[in-house]
Amino acid sequence: MKRSTRRRLTQGVLYAVLLGLLLALVFAADWQNIKAQFFAKAGFGSWDAWRPLITVGAKNTLIYTAIAFACGLVLALVLALMKLSPLGPYRWIATAYIEFFRGLPALLVIIFMGFGVPIAFQWTPPGGTIGAGLLALIMVAAAYMAETLRAGIQAVPKGQEEAARSLGMSSGATMVSVTLPQAFRIVIPPLTNEFVLLIKDTALLSVIGIQVGQREITTVARDFFSSGVTAGTATSLVQAALLYLVITIPLTQLVSWLERRQRRAR
Repeated sequence: MKRSTRRRLTQGVLYAVLLGLLLALVFAADWQNIKAQFFAKAGFGSWDAWRPLITVGAKNTLIYTAIAFACGLVLALVLALMKLSPLGPYRWIATAYIEFFRGLPALLVIIFMGFGVPIAFQWTPPGGTIGAGLLALIMVAAAYMAETLRAGIQAVPKGQEEAARSLGMSSGATMVSVTLPQAFRIVIPPLTNEFVLLIKDTALLSVIGIQVGQREITTVARDFFSSGVTAGTATSLVQAALLYLVITIPLTQLVSWLERRQRRAR
């Protein structure tokens, strides 16, 4: 048998297996029950069901994400510069911080900041419980973004820095005016990925018991799971999933576009 014939035969079998699995799924599923449980008209066809998810949940999710990303980026830049410092203690402290928080689940850090720190030190971070949760997100995000920024700074050609220094610029001015702008341009795609991860990580804040007006998408959907027009069905969870996708898919597509653009520029 010719190689091309064998390849077409193999592809035909794979297509047939896939079609068989899809048909089995279509005929085995209880579509009436799926429609009633996941796509209840009372939820999808009612603005009252969507309004808290959008005006409270989605709004707070974006606010929390923006705060955690902006503050985390500032802390990450400090950590990245410390890790690149010629002074050993600065490198050790930055390395210890990054390895510590990258090695812990974000959920554990949020619980620790929300419950452990107030009990141990009799002190609650500014903003109360939600402030403690945001501080935990900032600390974890900073650890990941610090490594991204460090890699971006090291990816800037040394010739750029040497050219700036030969013009009489100080090392600090070279870093601010020459190295960092190029480094940020290089790491825009991974930083955008980190932003998307933060959007999803805000759902972890629900474990520390945030107040009604501070609820993010997942908490609002979870509450509607047991009360409201869609109580007793999973429709609110499907609505929450759709809202997350509406927010994250454009961002992931932006990352893909930026990566393609960077590849063409090389």
